[in-house]
Amino acid sequence: MTIKTLSFGCRLNAVECEKISAQLSGVIDDAILVNTCSVTAEAERQCAQTVRRLSRENPNAAIFVTGCGATRNPKLFADISRAFVIDNADKMNLRVYIAALESANFNPKTSKIDIFKSNEARLSKKFIRVQNGCNHDCTYCITRFLRGPNISYPYEEILADARAAVASGFYEIVLTGVDTASYMRRENGSLFMLSDLCAALLQDVPEMQHLRLSSIDPASPEVPKIIALMKKDTRFMPHLHLSMQSASNPILHAMRRRHNTDKLRELVRLSDGAVSFSADIICGFPGETAELFNETAEVVREMGLINVHAFPFSPRPGTVAAELPNQVNRAESKKRVKIIYDIVAQNRAKFMQSQIGKIVSVLVEENNTGRTPDDIDVKITGAPIPNKTICDVKITGIENDKFVGLCV
Repeated sequence: MTIKTLSFGCRLNAVECEKISAQLSGVIDDAILVNTCSVTAEAERQCAQTVRRLSRENPNAAIFVTGCGATRNPKLFADISRAFVIDNADKMNLRVYIAALESANFNPKTSKIDIFKSNEARLSKKFIRVQNGCNHDCTYCITRFLRGPNISYPYEEILADARAAVASGFYEIVLTGVDTASYMRRENGSLFMLSDLCAALLQDVPEMQHLRLSSIDPASPEVPKIIALMKKDTRFMPHLHLSMQSASNPILHAMRRRHNTDKLRELVRLSDGAVSFSADIICGFPGETAELFNETAEVVREMGLINVHAFPFSPRPGTVAAELPNQVNRAESKKRVKIIYDIVAQNRAKFMQSQIGKIVSVLVEENNTGRTPDDIDVKITGAPIPNKTICDVKITGIENDKFVGLCV
């Protein structure tokens, strides 16, 4: 039985693909599952283009199309042969997939994959979802409408996934979700938050050698607790990717973000050099003047961000931001993206120079490459090392914006 999966967008989509395919594999011999993204119109277009190609190449295969792109714009996939659209709300419900086939009189036992090409890398780390959805109301975001409100999964389920991961040879685990920082359960009468979850996993899964977090909201009161835990336990990788979006208070207010520049500076102060940061930045948000953009640029420099995902603002129909006045010219937004990347490149070069000679714990991936605790690529010289191995590496130099190191 073969279920081929293809995910677009966030890591949560990839995790969901694994869980859905595990359900489908007991029912359907061959099928293709595509988990789509809707963060931009271009993302939706690419998803539809891919599904059309898969349909042409596999005239006898069932193709299940789910995720945010399929939920927001199902018409994109409506005329594609054997493409069965599954809403986000139903994506984890096996009966909905079976019903979709039955309604089309499609015999699941006749489904057959002819051609399937995927460039998705085989990861040496394991992503585990801890929550889904979001309760906030950022003016630019369409995802919160498509994913629904926050759902935090039980610790027992997360613990079981973590133990299964290490039993399968994955010793680095990454916790992910739509709004990971909002994780909250009530356990034994007390609130059980993200920092509690991380501390519990570090205690209950001693075989786990590395723990990481995906993107996290800097406004959350959990972030200082996470930083403290990273300082305390060396297995908790000391790097945070902040869903920052801007570092100009007027723009953050217009975005309805819950942090301000003082909060960002406070996190850097609390890290005291022991934790590094990267971030998402939206350039050219409506009303972002040159002066307000410069405020963000200066804070990016001041924080010493070592990596960034910067992109021009893309208005999404149905969001508040799409209707705001003073929309910024896209060409200007792209110029600002380049400025941010140039600043971060300078930060990164300075940081990398400071790491030469240090010994760090590295997860080995393909071809003797890996990621340092600060999430920077490193090429390990010497004899081949099996994937998923975690070893101590001495940083000996820098080549092409990557570390070079030797396993010690």
